[in-house]
Amino acid sequence: MEEDAGQPKRELYAVLQVSPEATDEEIRKAYRHWAQVYHPDKYQDLHMKEIATQNFQRVCEAYEVLSDESKRQIYDVYGMEGLTSGLELGPKLNKPEELKEELERLRRRKEHQKMVAHFRPSGTILAHLSLPQFLDGDGIMRGMAMSSEVHFQLSKRNTIAIGGNLEVQESSGGAAASAVLKHQLSSVSSIEFMASAGLRALVGVQTTRHLSLHSTATITIAKSLRDGSINLSNTWTRQLSETANGNVQLFLGPESSITVGWQKKDEKMSAAGELKIGTTSFGASANYTHRFSSVSHGRIAGTFGSTALEIEVGGGRKVSNFSTVRMLYTIGIQGIFWKFELHRGGQKFIIPILLSRHLNLTFATGAFLIPTSLYFLLKKFVVKPYYLQREKRKALENKEITSAQVQEARVAAEKAQQLLQVVANRKRNRQVETNGLIITKALYGSRKALKKGGLTEVNDELAFEVIDVTVPLNFLVNDSGQLKLHEGVKKSGIMGFCDPCPGEPKELYVEYTCGGQIFEVTVDDYAELLIPQESHRV
Repeated sequence: MEEDAGQPKRELYAVLQVSPEATDEEIRKAYRHWAQVYHPDKYQDLHMKEIATQNFQRVCEAYEVLSDESKRQIYDVYGMEGLTSGLELGPKLNKPEELKEELERLRRRKEHQKMVAHFRPSGTILAHLSLPQFLDGDGIMRGMAMSSEVHFQLSKRNTIAIGGNLEVQESSGGAAASAVLKHQLSSVSSIEFMASAGLRALVGVQTTRHLSLHSTATITIAKSLRDGSINLSNTWTRQLSETANGNVQLFLGPESSITVGWQKKDEKMSAAGELKIGTTSFGASANYTHRFSSVSHGRIAGTFGSTALEIEVGGGRKVSNFSTVRMLYTIGIQGIFWKFELHRGGQKFIIPILLSRHLNLTFATGAFLIPTSLYFLLKKFVVKPYYLQREKRKALENKEITSAQVQEARVAAEKAQQLLQVVANRKRNRQVETNGLIITKALYGSRKALKKGGLTEVNDELAFEVIDVTVPLNFLVNDSGQLKLHEGVKKSGIMGFCDPCPGEPKELYVEYTCGGQIFEVTVDDYAELLIPQESHRV
C-alpha cells in the first residue's frame, strides 16, 4: 500500500524544480527564479502577500538545504528528519563520496539500533516432535530447548546482556546461564567481557574494531572452566559491495577450524554461503531467500559435510509489522522433517516435526506436495481475501485520519496556484500565438482514479483523491515550448501541487496540444516527464 517505502521523497528538489543531480549554479538560478515569483514585496493585497510569504519560506528553506553541500548530502539519505534530528558530519569527511559512505554506514547503524530497541528481550523456544516415536507409543515429544536473553543499556557506552538456555533431549538435559558486558571504547572499537556457567562454563574477552569504512576485525579469547582448554578466534569481515560482504574466521582450540563465508542481501533477495574446514570434520552450507513481495518470501538451503547432508525448501509470510510465519520442508540423512516457525519481534517459536527416519521416495514426495497444495489453497481462498479486506479497512482508516491534513494541503496548493495564475496565463497565451505547447488538462493523484485517463466516470470519492494542476504545469512551460519534470522527485512537492491521497500510488495525467495536434500522457509519481513527445499523440 505504501508507495514511498524505500523511496526518498526529495520534495525540496521539486520546490525549486531541479534535478537531484543539479549543480550549485542550477540551484542558485532556480532559487532566484522562484524567489522573484513568490517574494512578498511584489504583492500589495494583504491576502496575496500572506500567501506569497508562506510559499517564499518554502523556497528559502529548499535553497538553504540544497545550497549547503553537507546538508544536501544528509537530506539525500535521511530527508528532513536527518536535518531536524541534529545529525552532523565530522570535519574529516570532505569529499562527497566520503560523505555518502559515512551517511550510509550511519543509516545502517541507526536502522540496526532501532530494530534492536524493538526486539528486546529476545528468546527462542524449540519443540522437537517425532511422528515415528508417537506411532510406536512413546509420546510425540522428542525434546525441547529454550533460550532467552535480555539487554540493558547501562549508559551511553555500556550494555549488559544476560541470558540462559535449557535443553532436554529424551532422558538427558542441561542448562546454562551467561552474561556479556559490552563497553564502547570509541566510535570504531568496543570490548566485551563474557562469562557462562552450566553446560558451557567459560570466561572470555572479545574486542571488535572497524579498520575502515568497509572492514571490521574481531578477536576473541575464551577459557573453558570444565577442561581448562583455551580457544582463540580471529574474524575479519569485509564489505564487498553495497549489498554483499564476506568474512574469514580462524579458530584455534581443541577443534581448530577455518571458516570462509559470504552474504548478500537486497530488497528482493538474500543469499549466504559458508565453507568450514576443521581438524576432525569439514562442511559447507548455502541458503537463498527470494522476496516475492513485501509480505512473502521463498527459501532454499543446503548443508553437506562429514557430519551432515540435507536440503531445505519452504517459505514464509509477514502477518504484521513484527510477526512472520514460515513453513519449511527438510530432507537429509537424519530423516524427513516439517518445520513450522513463528517469529515475533525478537521471539522465535520453532517446531521441527520428524516424519520419517527413512528416505522413501514416495513418502518424501507426498510429504512435500501435501502441505504445498494446502498452502496454495489456503492462500487463495482464506489468506488473500482476508488481507484484501484488511488492506481496504486500513485504507479507510488512513483516509479518515489524514482527511484534515489533505484538506489543508489542498487549500495551500490552491493558494500557491493563485500566485502562478497571471504568469501561467501569459505563458499560455504566448504559446497559443505560436501554436506551441498548451496544457489543456493536468490531473495529479490516485492511480485508481486516473487509470481511465482523467477522471472519466469516477465517483466523487475518487475525485477527491485528485488535484487539478493545469495552472502550475502551464507556468513551468519554458520559452522554448517544452516542459520537463525530473526523474526521482516526488511530484507533490512541486509548487501548486499537493498529495491528495497519502499512502496511495499516484500518477500525473496530462492532456496537451502542440502544433494543432492533441496529445496525452500518464506518468508515475517519480518518473520523468518531457513534453511534447510524438509518442504521446492521441
